[in-house]
Amino acid sequence: MTEPGRLFSQALCDVVGRDALTTRLSEEFVFADLGADAVRSLFTLEDLNHVLATCAPEPPRLRLHREGSPVPLDRYTETGTASREARRIVRPEALYKELRSGSSLVLDGVDRMHPAVGAAADDLMRLVRERAQANLYLIWGDSRGFDTHWDDHDTMIVQLAGSKHWQVHGPGTRPFPMKNDTDHTHTPPRDAEGLLHQVWEGVLRPGQVIHVPRGWWHTVTGNGEMSMHLTFGFTRATGIDWAEALVRRLFEEESFRRDLPRFAAPDARRKHRHELAARLTELAEEADLDSFLAERDARFPRRTSFALPWPVEDAVPGAKARVEFVPILPPPMEREGDKVALTVAGKRYRLPAVTEPVLEALTEHRELTVAELAAAAGVEVEPCGRVVAALGRHHLVLVH
Repeated sequence: MTEPGRLFSQALCDVVGRDALTTRLSEEFVFADLGADAVRSLFTLEDLNHVLATCAPEPPRLRLHREGSPVPLDRYTETGTASREARRIVRPEALYKELRSGSSLVLDGVDRMHPAVGAAADDLMRLVRERAQANLYLIWGDSRGFDTHWDDHDTMIVQLAGSKHWQVHGPGTRPFPMKNDTDHTHTPPRDAEGLLHQVWEGVLRPGQVIHVPRGWWHTVTGNGEMSMHLTFGFTRATGIDWAEALVRRLFEEESFRRDLPRFAAPDARRKHRHELAARLTELAEEADLDSFLAERDARFPRRTSFALPWPVEDAVPGAKARVEFVPILPPPMEREGDKVALTVAGKRYRLPAVTEPVLEALTEHRELTVAELAAAAGVEVEPCGRVVAALGRHHLVLVH
């Protein structure tokens, strides 16, 4: 059985190769059969029942679609109150009825409601080095929730239970379309006879995974039985992100903060524009992609998580306590005199040099006991526990 925290970086890479999920990512369709055992512990219908009952998700986080259109909220929810605030409450019997009639249930952000899915999403983020979110799709019968469409982000689809029929058509008339785009009139690819082009067609079964790149059109329909799958979506950095970072840097430039010479002579306006363009070109040449991506990684968010009572009581964890590294991406460390510096979620930490071997071991192994961590770091258990306690106060580790 595959550990959720290794679903993509190990299980999927072992089948299709790491290159397909790094250098060729977002450019090619990928299919892999990991086997039903690989996803058996990821998310089940029992898990869904528990999430619906305890998290009580409401629209738009939970929603129904049928034949390409959203199902009206009044058909399956009612108005209620929680903490004196009005909210939409899902009515179980109404939800069952809509699902029986062929509606598709969509539940966004399952990675924030279920630990195993969260671990798989974290694993994908470490692989592609971009933020990811997992949404759940559930349907019965042979209907469809959505029309032929494309997504404004890359996707990894993991079939959990049942089966579903997929047609992947490929990129349409506008390559790499975006959510905030200027052109939304592009159409799916067609052959010489006007029929939808097919890159791949098949029925996904439990344990099978496909990667559909951003902007690739696809058609998904039920296969006559129950189907449940997770879509892990992630948005990769583009040239627009690089350009926006460059624009933010312009606030440091006096010439760009200065008012434009609207009422000056034409020659003066042309001179001012040339000066702006020249300085912009200089800054663009300095803004190399490696530095931009490193800065983007340094701002990568941490998943919201808690480890009470350890950080409050300042207790030193014992040898058997389990320690989990909080940063999703491994942060690079630098020596600054007698300190070791690292940046996590945009915040710079400067810690005593004694923490460096412990941090290096955590970066490599991510989760282990204090005793195992001490052995990996080459330090004694007791001082290792004190380091762990200090890191916990900064929300760099969780203690279980």
